[in-house]
Amino acid sequence: MVKRLASLGTAAAFVITLAMPSLSATAAGGSTRVSIGSPAFPFAQNKQNEPSVAVDPFNTQLVAAGSNDEIDLEACKAGDPTTCPFTDGVGVSGIYFSFTGGSSWSQPTYTGWTARNCLGPDACSPELGPIGTLPKYYESGLVSDGDPALAFGPQQGADGTFSWSNGKRLYYANLTSNFSSVRSEQSFNGFEAIAVSRTDDVSAAASGNNNAWKAPVIVSKQNSALFSDKEQIWVDNTENTSPYFGNVYICNVGFRSVGLGGAPEPVIFARSTDGGDTWTTKQLSSATNNNQTGGRQGCAIRTDSAGNVYVFWVGTDILTRQTAMFMAKSTDGGVNFSQPQVVTLAQDVGLFDPNTGRFSFDGVGGARTSTFPSVDIANGAPTGNDATDEIVLSWPNGPTPSDTNPGPNEQALVKWSLDGGNTWQGPVSASKASDRPDFPAIAISPDGTDVYVTYDAFHAPWQSTTDDPRLMEGVVRHATIGANGAPGSWSTIHRGTTGDARGSSSNGLTAEFLGDYNYAFATRDVVVAVWNDVRNAADCPAIDAYRESIAEGSPTAPPAPNSDCPHHFGNSDIYGGRFTP
Repeated sequence: MVKRLASLGTAAAFVITLAMPSLSATAAGGSTRVSIGSPAFPFAQNKQNEPSVAVDPFNTQLVAAGSNDEIDLEACKAGDPTTCPFTDGVGVSGIYFSFTGGSSWSQPTYTGWTARNCLGPDACSPELGPIGTLPKYYESGLVSDGDPALAFGPQQGADGTFSWSNGKRLYYANLTSNFSSVRSEQSFNGFEAIAVSRTDDVSAAASGNNNAWKAPVIVSKQNSALFSDKEQIWVDNTENTSPYFGNVYICNVGFRSVGLGGAPEPVIFARSTDGGDTWTTKQLSSATNNNQTGGRQGCAIRTDSAGNVYVFWVGTDILTRQTAMFMAKSTDGGVNFSQPQVVTLAQDVGLFDPNTGRFSFDGVGGARTSTFPSVDIANGAPTGNDATDEIVLSWPNGPTPSDTNPGPNEQALVKWSLDGGNTWQGPVSASKASDRPDFPAIAISPDGTDVYVTYDAFHAPWQSTTDDPRLMEGVVRHATIGANGAPGSWSTIHRGTTGDARGSSSNGLTAEFLGDYNYAFATRDVVVAVWNDVRNAADCPAIDAYRESIAEGSPTAPPAPNSDCPHHFGNSDIYGGRFTP
């Protein structure tokens, strides 16, 4: 998530460019770089994280992905190379396409508000020019602010009904802020809203045609103090079996008082029955955030073959005061929901990091982490005819080992339900015993025969200094679903190239940054997985020393990353691929 404000400049004519997209080829070992258009340097243009992926269930060769992509930002701050803020008004919602089922990728170039040519120490202002992020935000008085979530659905016919035969629509949900800081020129109230972009012509969108996308639609019901965050989108995609086929759903967390640390913070649900043109919203959880109730984070949303809607999130069980995964269910297409129920208790991962004031996964000044749920349902898409409707739920579970208290590793745990979430079985661990799995994402095949988990595997325990490498790589694991619905033995079907997480960075330089999640999408034959990757990131000793000084309570002056560090410092990427069990 990012936040920045800008002032509207002089109106300018918009020129739509049809640029050739950047292309990738499958890398050795089966994985490929998804964020193919971004440069290896400078920082922070070389930084991507928080990937999401969607596969067209009617044509599984068509895949779209998104990430937080800083390709269009200035190279740190012009005039002060030791600070690297987000550039006012410049978007970060990257978009990528594959027409080979996820084995190769392209990143289109559009026209929008950009600072990618601001590379030197001299003063430099953003302007209209090439962008590798979602178009039509500047024209709408908005900024695309990342946290991507994507889904394919059917188009609506002239008679108002949805059908795959009408064609496909790609939905891209993300955070958005106002382009202008002048209140009278703002497009919505509040700090961050949830917006949805849509395209019905994926080929034109992949070629760099701005007009292939509709203007973004604000989904969240905003007020002046609201910060909407952590959204996920889903489309009811089973044509033959669901009475709500074509409905689009979004969940998110609404932080209602930025000045008071965000609390209260309910889980919000949004529903569209007209292809994303209009939305209705409702609150699914309590809003209070105190010592008894805790708060809520990280929602996930899916539908089964009958059109039942399931929303999951992480919160606090009021009886035990433990972290818990909650579920609410709708049987009428998202109009009404059951009372939230606890599906499972969990133990948080990570240890307190003095550099960020929150938990990090690999050490001081490390990658932040969280215990978010990931969920999928074998709903038989695109028809629903062969659905088992098995629900699979995964989350990272502690405790976290450290260099002073090694202990056991974390696990990527999995529970499953065969009766619509009424009862649950498990958990079992889907991760390799020697892996420390961060950001696990789960996917089950539409016919319920195969289940997959992808995560970032860390090698060493949580480090109390920044002296030693923090090696990690992306992993994809698979299990066959048995006759009783239980996953069989788990095996590794892909392990990526190892890199040092110290080479990633927040824009403030005080800590690493990998975001909050990875993503996976299963077809009947394969899984398409995407993950945060640091194989191309270079460690910077000057940054390591700076982060160490913060942890010790005696901060030194920050380095200038583009002159004091190796060129590839900060070069975190999105990698992924198409993997067969």
